[in-house]
Amino acid sequence: STSFPLWRRPKELAVSLLETLAEAPPADSLAVTMTGELADCYLTKAEGGASILDAVEQVAAGREVHVYLCDGRVVDAITARDAAMLAAASNWHVLARFAARFASDETGLLIDIGSTTSDIIPINGSGPCTVGNTDPGRLASGELVYSGIQRSPICAVVSELPWHEGTCAVAQEVFATTQDAYLLLGEIVDDPENLDTADGRPCTQIDAYARLARSICADTTMYSRADALRSAAAVREAQLELLTSAVDKVLSRSPTRPNTIVLSGHGEFLGRMLLDRLQLDGQRVSLSAQLGPEISRAACAHALAVLARERTPV
Repeated sequence: STSFPLWRRPKELAVSLLETLAEAPPADSLAVTMTGELADCYLTKAEGGASILDAVEQVAAGREVHVYLCDGRVVDAITARDAAMLAAASNWHVLARFAARFASDETGLLIDIGSTTSDIIPINGSGPCTVGNTDPGRLASGELVYSGIQRSPICAVVSELPWHEGTCAVAQEVFATTQDAYLLLGEIVDDPENLDTADGRPCTQIDAYARLARSICADTTMYSRADALRSAAAVREAQLELLTSAVDKVLSRSPTRPNTIVLSGHGEFLGRMLLDRLQLDGQRVSLSAQLGPEISRAACAHALAVLARERTPV
């Protein structure tokens, strides 16, 4: 998988795709699912989706382009442009359709916790059984939680943090993100080459410490390591509470508890904590264990590739 900051460099998407394809095995056609249409470099989702498809067609070099829609159909790029709201953010649907193969009964649940968002998707043996189909609809239903383990600003997760013997209000500024909390808790490992952080400094524990201090307008001379660790734990607790509320909301619409729970995404560790808290005792399936951690991080793309290879009926 390749990380690309679409919201910063939308005009360079085709170049990035071309580099990715150059490293991939040969293919006669390309299958596409997307989520970047919501990036604020675009005025509308239709504009964003069309721009992404333009880049894909540019690098396809004459190969057929197949686009996955939120209703489970796979269509050509022209049809996808006309069905912009179905092409938009279709990644969750294709992942749920893939995860459904692990749920042989009528009561399954997919919990996918990523860098930016989390999905709480009821599934059965056929695929997703959601109330919402668009991002706003899924937010309203609890099936989409716009909070993840890397990019969510600390000030969006908590309003105050532990400090000394009490607490301190958090500055409403993107001084730190959840990535910093999980770095300090040891759930994310240091990556000095990664500068995709709130201040552009390395993704390391020592820099995360400084970023968390800045969240309460302090620095490391005013904010102890113990303060930082307690703050990181408070951020984790707040995210767990948010996810617990969403899962409760989703499960309240089902007469039975899920017998199979599929965990996916870079934040599987948080998903396991969530299941323990909810006391969900169904069979747990880890996509990280099934696919390996690297493929699991790009599980939506992998799911689409598998479905395309299997020529799943549409």
